[in-house]
Parts: sequence; structure tokens; C-alpha cells
Amino acid sequence: MCNREKQYFNAIKILTSQGKFRINLGLERISEILNFFNNPQDELKIIHVAGTNGKGSICAMLAEIFKQHGSKIGLYTSPHLLDYTERIKINGIDISKSDFINIFSEIITVCEQNNIPATEFEILTVMAYIYFKKKNVDIAIIETGLGGRFDATNVIKKPLVSVISSIDYDHIDRLGDTIEKIAFEKAGIIKNSRPTVIMQKNKGFDVVKNIADSKNSKLYIAKDDFKVSIDNIFSNKNESYELSLHGLWQAQNLSIVLKVLEALEHENILISSKIVKIALKSVHWSCRFEFNKNKNLLIDGAHNPQGAMMLRKSLDFYFPDRQRIWLYSSLITKNYEEITNILFKSDDIVILSAFSSNNSINPNSLKNKISVKKIYITQNISDAIFRLNKFSSKNNLRIIAGSFYMIGEVLDNSISIN
Repeated sequence: MCNREKQYFNAIKILTSQGKFRINLGLERISEILNFFNNPQDELKIIHVAGTNGKGSICAMLAEIFKQHGSKIGLYTSPHLLDYTERIKINGIDISKSDFINIFSEIITVCEQNNIPATEFEILTVMAYIYFKKKNVDIAIIETGLGGRFDATNVIKKPLVSVISSIDYDHIDRLGDTIEKIAFEKAGIIKNSRPTVIMQKNKGFDVVKNIADSKNSKLYIAKDDFKVSIDNIFSNKNESYELSLHGLWQAQNLSIVLKVLEALEHENILISSKIVKIALKSVHWSCRFEFNKNKNLLIDGAHNPQGAMMLRKSLDFYFPDRQRIWLYSSLITKNYEEITNILFKSDDIVILSAFSSNNSINPNSLKNKISVKKIYITQNISDAIFRLNKFSSKNNLRIIAGSFYMIGEVLDNSISIN
């Protein structure tokens, strides 16, 4: 292992010691840290994106559109699949390990010298803002981690536009047990006199509208009017787009993206329809209804009930007649019982597995809660992949779904999927 790799390994070890699954919402700590770095976020032009599902796809589409337009675009998303550097990109290229190490060291020094107990996500967020300012990006696209109002990313004073994707039940222990409470938290990213984009068909629409009105934020309302063809053409009465991202839910995400571009026209940021179409045909967003035809393998997170419902509808639309073979696992913090009841049909074959996280579900505890044709239990991902490889028939559709941490472990495993 070279010296840089050792330094990076040590940085990740320190970072994860902050508590990978420890969430401590609030803006006091990150604001204090950013003050030491002269608040780089205040000098960035930012598109801020919150919501329950769809955030990542929206961010990816916008980033690709601006990249094709010739802009230098920073993109901050979470979680990663294989490497922490995936979370911070410029024009699709991950932050280098050298830059990661250097900026991380500066942040940790500030935290230790000033006794600031920053969380992992706070440190990464500060890193993104510092890096994007250092590299002079034209626009930074920032995805919230959890919620909005007290999310670490929400130190942005004047975003170009605030974007709220779908709103549904998730993280109810932190965001509230009603749609109204959750919508209130998501709408915390709305800023005074700055525009906001939201879907018209959204469970939290009225809450978001009221908050936008109270902050004199012009509300751009995206309509759910795109129809999807089996060859993934998204059309409404005005226009058609060929989209490289699959999944019926991308119709709503596309509507939001186009409405964001409309809002940005009032900021004198103009992008041609030709550029938009080129970008949408080339955008990539890993492991979100990602299909490998050669392996008859589909990967998707589906880590909450709304995501599971959209996955199930999309599978029924794109692959109505395939025998479904699942590899599924979940964090114990997720509503896995409801999710699996949505995902699985009675004639499906399901492999339930544990993975290396301490928060991985025990597959045996889930086995008796689902009713399917055949269930296999494995205690690690290597055994799960070995089992999945036994179902490589061209007549099968193999699906890996659940925790993104589990999916990352599958992709990083020494055993490949046939």
C-alpha cells in the first residue's frame, strides 16, 4: 500500500469513527466549522435538493445537463457505493484521494483544536463546500442527507433554487410521523425570496406552498404529465425525451428537472433544448433501476416503502413476464417488513442475506414475515452471490435491492455475478 493509500485509509478510519450511523441534526456545529474556512458555501451558486425519493436522479440529470452546456459543475450526493470519494464530484469525476486527504486533515484539525464534535456527514459536507470553492465551480448541486431544515447542507443562504422531490414516510423517528411534519422539515431548505420547485402531485404540497408563500419564494410547480413507453421515451403534449435512466418514477423527476431549468431562466441561466436532450440520453446514476441485459440483472435501492412501490410498478411495466429472483437485505432502521410485502410476489424466489454492517438485518427474523415461493438464507454477501449465480437463466430477472450499503458490498465482492 503506497503512502497516499495509507493516508486515505487512515482518513476514512477517523471519519467513520465519527459515527457512520449516528445522526445528530442541527446546524450549530457545521456553521462553526465553516466559519473557520470563511464560509465557502456563501460564495457558491447552489441548487439545493431535498425530498424522500428522487433526489439523486434529479441531481444527476441537472449535473449532466450543465456539464453538456459547458459549465463546471460540483455534485454532492450520498450515500456512496464503493468509495467515499464518490460523494463529491466535479463534472462527473470524483474528488481525488489527495484532495480528500488534504481537506479532511484541515477540517479534523479545526474540529479537534476547537472541540467541535462533528458527525461524519457534517465533515463530508464541509469538505464538499471547501472543494467546490477551491475548484471554482460554476454551480454546485447539493443533495440533502436527511430532512432539510436541520440537515447539515442547509447552511445555504441564497440558493439559485430550492428543489423538493417526492415527500413520503421515511425517517419518521427524526422527521415526524405525519406527512405534514415531514413536509415541514423538507421545506426547511426554502429561503426568503429565492425560487422553489415542487411536483404538483405531492403529498406535502400544501405545506410546502404555505412555507414558500410565507418566505416570498416563487413556487414553480411541475406537472406529472409525461407518459413512458417501453423503449423509455418520455412524452407529453409538447415534447419527447429519450432518457437513459429507467423507472416509471423518472417521469416525475424529469418534470422537476425541466421546471428547475425554467426557474433558472429568470437567473439568466439559459440552456438549449438540444443540450437538454443530449444530456438526458447520456446521464448515468448507478444502481437506480440499473439493468444489465447481458446478466439479466437489475439493481435498485428501494430502501423505503415509496421507493419499493415505484420499483414494483416499474418491474411490472418493463419486465411483466420474467421470473423474479431477489437478493435482498436491509438496515434494521428501515421499514423492511412493509417494503418486502410491497416488493415480493408469491411466486418470486428470494435470497435474504446479512451483510457486514452492524446495522444489517438478521435474515432469519425476516423470513417468517414474507410469503413467497422459495426463500434462501445466507449470512454473508459472498454466499448470497454464490446462490444468486445459480439462477442465471435468461428467463430469470435477478434483482438486487435494499440497502445501498449492501449493494456496495455486492459490487465490491471478490465473487462476481455471472
